[in-house]
Order: sequence, then C-alpha cells, then structure tokens
Amino acid sequence: MSLTPNDVSRIARLARLELDETMQAKALEELNSMLDLFETLQSVETTGVAPLAHPLSVHEEVSLRLREDQVTEPSSIEARQALMANAPAESDGLFLVPKVIE
Repeated sequence: MSLTPNDVSRIARLARLELDETMQAKALEELNSMLDLFETLQSVETTGVAPLAHPLSVHEEVSLRLREDQVTEPSSIEARQALMANAPAESDGLFLVPKVIE
C-alpha cells in the first residue's frame, strides 16, 4: 500500500497543517517509507515467539521505569479553573476540540 499526493493533502487538511509542495513531497516519501516498514514487519513469521516487554530483554534483564500510577495533585475547583483557563473553548468543565474526523 502506498499513499498518493492526494492522500497526503487530505491528511494535512484533516490535521490542519499547511504543507507546501516540497513539504508534501517529503511527507509522501516519509509516510510511504513507514508503510513499507510496516509491511516488512508484518511479513516476518512470529509464530511461537513470545512477546517482549522491551527489545533488550532478549539479551539482559530489563526493568521498566514506570512510576506508580497515583494522584499527585489535590483535586479542587480552583485547580480545575486554573487548568480550564488555558482552554480555547470549554463546556461544563471540559475542553472542546474541533472535529478532526469527517
């Protein structure tokens, strides 16, 4: 599967990116390069291969550097209002974002 210049234009429009012809050509080349890599990866036979948590765990013991998932800031109306002050648009305390998928 390869993308066309029209695909790149559509992706740029959906992402609200302005790309000149040079940038579109470069984006087309890079995106198609990534798709080629995905196709190569999908063609590799992986039956019977155990999934890895880290690519280096094949060679050595690797511990993931994940922090505890815990609340570090107190919840308050003032804190929420301070965060919402940065929102370009909000409704009922939630950020509103423009529709990006047509």
